[in-house]
Amino acid sequence: MVGSYEDIFRASTDDPEAFWLQAAESIDWTVPPTTALDASRPPFYRWFPDGELNVCHNALDRHVDAGRGDQAALIYDSPVTGTKATYNYTRLRDEVAAFAGVLAGLGVERGDRVVIYLPMVPEAAIAMLACARIGAVHSVVFGGFAPKELAVRIDDAGPKVIVSASCGIEGKRVIEYKPLLDKAIQLAEHKPVASVILQRPQATATMGASDVDWAEAVAGATPAGCVPVRATDPLYILYTSGTTGKPKGVVRDGGGYAVALNWSMPNVYDVGPGETIFTASDVGWVVGHSYIVYAPLLAGATTVLYEGKPVGTPDAGQFWRVIAEYGVKSMFTAPTAFRAIKKEDPDGRFITDYDLSKLEYLFLAGERLDPETYRWASEQLDIPVIDHWWQTETGWPIVANPAGIELLPIKPGSPTRPLPGWDVQVLDGAGKPVEAGTDGAIVVKLPMPPGSLPTLWNDDERFVASYMSAYDGYYLTGDGGHLDEDGYVYVMGRTDDVINVAGHRLSTGGMEEVLASHPDVAECAVIGVADAMKGQVPRGLVVLKAGVERDEDELRGELVQLVRDQIGAVASLKDVAVVAALPKTRSGKILRKTMRGIADGVDEPVPSTIDDATVLDALRPVLRRG
Repeated sequence: MVGSYEDIFRASTDDPEAFWLQAAESIDWTVPPTTALDASRPPFYRWFPDGELNVCHNALDRHVDAGRGDQAALIYDSPVTGTKATYNYTRLRDEVAAFAGVLAGLGVERGDRVVIYLPMVPEAAIAMLACARIGAVHSVVFGGFAPKELAVRIDDAGPKVIVSASCGIEGKRVIEYKPLLDKAIQLAEHKPVASVILQRPQATATMGASDVDWAEAVAGATPAGCVPVRATDPLYILYTSGTTGKPKGVVRDGGGYAVALNWSMPNVYDVGPGETIFTASDVGWVVGHSYIVYAPLLAGATTVLYEGKPVGTPDAGQFWRVIAEYGVKSMFTAPTAFRAIKKEDPDGRFITDYDLSKLEYLFLAGERLDPETYRWASEQLDIPVIDHWWQTETGWPIVANPAGIELLPIKPGSPTRPLPGWDVQVLDGAGKPVEAGTDGAIVVKLPMPPGSLPTLWNDDERFVASYMSAYDGYYLTGDGGHLDEDGYVYVMGRTDDVINVAGHRLSTGGMEEVLASHPDVAECAVIGVADAMKGQVPRGLVVLKAGVERDEDELRGELVQLVRDQIGAVASLKDVAVVAALPKTRSGKILRKTMRGIADGVDEPVPSTIDDATVLDALRPVLRRG
């Protein structure tokens, strides 16, 4: 059976241009491309340079035109407001066309930018698709982001219009957005022409002179048609979180992205027209852009947009409820969500309350999937649990188990093998390929496939410096790891998560795997802290499962011994602290770099993406102790 993956992968590397031109035939083009790749100016590669299309037409209108307008396109499920709504393809197209008319009425034209600062509501997807409909470039900023960070993005993107809401809901807290937005506009040098505000029942925004009410504007709008644009024109800008200075605006072109996402839905996620995918993420992240909004709709599938948390809204059974209620075939979320559920419901009691018979796959990405979480999810759900690896910059998975082509044997700890189009290699410091099993820098040989970033917004120089300069002819992922003898990729963490203990290079990810295997540990982090004798030493932080009470010294002894047994005394892990919670970004990534800085006594800036700053405050005395 391996032949089918092997054959497809080989086709994509032997003749990538023929491979992707064929994939492009599944997309509607106003001007079909005759050329797959413009490689005249490396590393600035352009896919389908002579093609023209409209991504919104491909996501909505073509399905309605094909007679599938009554099929569910988007299901909104909001346990935090007690709201549910289903949009079929006809309704979603009509609402997108109406809001596109609102934007056009405010002077938004092809190539203009629109900043979208919204919570997880259907209007977020509607605003994104409305921009695509008229050829405008959207830049979604995670709802509730701090005013200073929003202002930096407003200045970089230069939006003509901003779309926002009166509030968002984080767990049980109502967060008013309008004061944050007003402050951001005040701080920004660039001033938008107008802000369109969605008034939600949970809070009413005070409207100013340049503010437009969403509902009133839509009621009086003339629906807008689809504007064809070049395949190489930007569809969106998505800022990656920088802790300092100007954020990096990842650019996504419409043509390559549409082709890649449309290919990925049946081949990676095994989801086709009329089938349902539930991606529990946020539209502010790349996962939300790609697999809540664009990919499912391009494929004619049904997507679930969930406004809630994995736990606490109201319980650890909400993912299972959504899966059962809407007949979800594939679910996609971050490992941190499953760790939260495992901590609250270690025996999986909530799972037995729901019929999950339609669920065929669980996909996890966004951070390393530790073996313990993989084991728990596999045992509880009894379906393939598929780790896969990709980045904001790549737009879609680099390495995955291609469920729709064939399921390759799963190896815990590996997201499996590179997908067609991705030539993944591991290099040493001198740029030479390393042997199987040897850690190095994970890179992708250029050109990267369609869907990956062509550059950074207004910053070609930084694009080259950040990604293309470390190894000539390769994209630097920033992750370290290795390939095994079967070509499976093992991502051991960011290259700066490798610590140097008395001359030995050790992966903190490997130590985390060992700590997480302890039956009392819900989640953990290991960071390298400066040490006068050894250069660096590892320090462990563990969160215990719900209801577990242990003597900390006794537990520390067990954990230290575990690492000693499985990695060796060279690991030198002697310091393990039990903590209430770990600091994370809103997308679930643990803030290891920030913790490392605090431990080293550096005044480390707190990332704008932090989910709960109080967690970091509580950790400071633990991290700063000698």
